[in-house]
Amino acid sequence: MQQYIARKGDTVSRIAARHGLTPEHVIQGNPWAGRQPYLVPGQILFLPSAPRKRYAVQEGDDARSISALFGVDVDELEKLNPGVESAYGCSPGKVLVIPVAAPGAEVCLRGEYGPAEVDEAIGRLLDKYPGIIQHERIGGSVLGKPLHLLRIGRGSRHLHVNAALHANEWLTSPCLLSFVEQYAAAYAGGKGWNGHNTGDWYKNWTIWAVPMANPDGVELVQEGVLPGHPYYEELMKWNCGRRSFRHWKANIRGVDLGDQFPAHWEEERARRGVPEPGPRDYSGRAALSEPEAAALAGLAEKVPGDAAVSLHSQGGEIYWNYRGYEPPESRALAAQLAAASGYRAVELTGSDAGYKDWFIQRFRRPGFTVELGVGKNPLPLADFEDMALETGHILAAILSNFK
Repeated sequence: MQQYIARKGDTVSRIAARHGLTPEHVIQGNPWAGRQPYLVPGQILFLPSAPRKRYAVQEGDDARSISALFGVDVDELEKLNPGVESAYGCSPGKVLVIPVAAPGAEVCLRGEYGPAEVDEAIGRLLDKYPGIIQHERIGGSVLGKPLHLLRIGRGSRHLHVNAALHANEWLTSPCLLSFVEQYAAAYAGGKGWNGHNTGDWYKNWTIWAVPMANPDGVELVQEGVLPGHPYYEELMKWNCGRRSFRHWKANIRGVDLGDQFPAHWEEERARRGVPEPGPRDYSGRAALSEPEAAALAGLAEKVPGDAAVSLHSQGGEIYWNYRGYEPPESRALAAQLAAASGYRAVELTGSDAGYKDWFIQRFRRPGFTVELGVGKNPLPLADFEDMALETGHILAAILSNFK
């Protein structure tokens, strides 16, 4: 057992990933950690030694084939198994200790994916793909966290994509970043992406991606709130005294950013009937009163898009219409996105003031709300790989087929 002192930003999942453990291992050594919603900086945890993966050498194996089988470097295998590259190092039946495989991508999950992880991933992507991925800030959150914008492509058509507008839907952020990384890697290598021509994408389109539109809310969902936070008293009141914020959709001021856009905003506020801040459905004191929503709208006004996608979770559905404002091609394009992802294209009524609603009404161009995954928010980390691929297929269908 080793002793670990929790720091700000720590969660059970993040600590486990950092030490090569599972969350269950951490909770097993610290049962109390499974009974409280969040860790508190200064709490002491006892961590078991990381369990090592082992492998019994099979006939015909050698160091390189075993390294390839587990996706690890031969040198790392040698460090844990001195002599493994020698003539007798891989004798059939010999048990080897397998090192932890290094992540093959810059965008990977090691516990919850929050604002700090977004910042770090963007830095690595910019270093790895200079000139292909461009970056700027389009504003800041209520608490001053950056609202990042990534731009890829040089085409005259513009696709706007945002993720994590709702706080407990934060798994959409790495899904969007993963697609940006895969696209950049394929283009840099002169390759396609799952049968699509990335060279054509880059020539014809410019993607404007905001990977985390509600960073304050995401941090609240993942880490909770402690005395000393500038909104501590208000948040505890709005959350009815509950210490867990896993269900929280709103921003840090208790405003639901999914109800903030000037598309029949007054009707949405009346329909919701939520008069004050809270975890969800409070539309705010006015449309675009929150800096996060205003930044997204400002970006679209500055660079009007040919299409827009707002990534949410969950439900496996694609919403494509809005009060008849959508252009005629939206229905057919939604069917293409559904076919590419395995989701359902849904004609939605009785909802206003969303980003997709405003985009369609304002620009009369195709706009889509995509509900990634199926389950209960926050969706489990194990769903990331499938959701990231589905995100890619949906965006690829627009980039390759939209006329």
